[in-house]
Amino acid sequence: MVLESLKNYRWCVRPNRFDASKPGWTLDLRDPKTIQAQLPVWEWFYRYYFRVQTSGWQHVPKQGPTLVVGSHNGGMAAPDLHMFLYSWFQHFGTERLAYGLLHPGMWKGFAALNPEMNQLFARMGAVVAHPKMAIAALRAEASVLVFPGGAQDVFRPHCDRNKIHFAGRMGFIKLALREQVPIVPVISHGAHDTLFVLTDIYDRVRQLHDWGMPWFLGIDPTVFPIYLGLPWGVGLGPLMNIPLPAQIHIRVCPPIYFDRYGPEAARDRTYVAACYQTVQTKMQQALDELVAECE
Repeated sequence: MVLESLKNYRWCVRPNRFDASKPGWTLDLRDPKTIQAQLPVWEWFYRYYFRVQTSGWQHVPKQGPTLVVGSHNGGMAAPDLHMFLYSWFQHFGTERLAYGLLHPGMWKGFAALNPEMNQLFARMGAVVAHPKMAIAALRAEASVLVFPGGAQDVFRPHCDRNKIHFAGRMGFIKLALREQVPIVPVISHGAHDTLFVLTDIYDRVRQLHDWGMPWFLGIDPTVFPIYLGLPWGVGLGPLMNIPLPAQIHIRVCPPIYFDRYGPEAARDRTYVAACYQTVQTKMQQALDELVAECE
């Protein structure tokens, strides 16, 4: 999940601020053999548990850097994300450079609970969702996967399941403009039925925090959903869940190119907002079509 990290794009110009020896802050830990070892497990979920149908792979450029922009569902398990990754590796192999941006809060949480998970994430190609890492990956001619809506997207209420939700975050647009790369949208339908989010009570919980209640592990969750799903029955908060076996449909959409690129375009707030609206509108139209086909 990627959240506010791409919002303050100018962070990337500050050198020597990060420890490249830590997982997520270097591109070098990505290991194709580790990725390959996970594929048989993902294949079972892809073929039998979620019965995934994926289309549109012809829209991915055959070479060069690409910013893959998605919308995901299903809570912390985010099964459409993992099924997309499996299908990506089946089509392009594990050697083609691809990185996913993972929110800093996730790295911090697993560092406290199970540090070995961060090592696994890094070997799978995850990097910290920060402009520094996104830029480094794109300049290495890699594809970069980003979910701008972050937790607000993956935990959006079930009644909003067919809506593209980026939470107003435009950092990915600035990134694409500055690095002059196309945006390849990815949409999905079905994963919202693996976890039924009823509502988000984050504002109420945030008030309790302001009154003195500490955050778990000192991490602001940014969402606090109430949901129905496994293993909790009724879940409260962004806990890890076991997804229900709903069928998932994934579609890769045609790449989006803009009229202007470069640092000046990335600094033009009006132009950035217009590009953001273009991406959101095109993805919503594609999602509407996919929903109509599935339902």
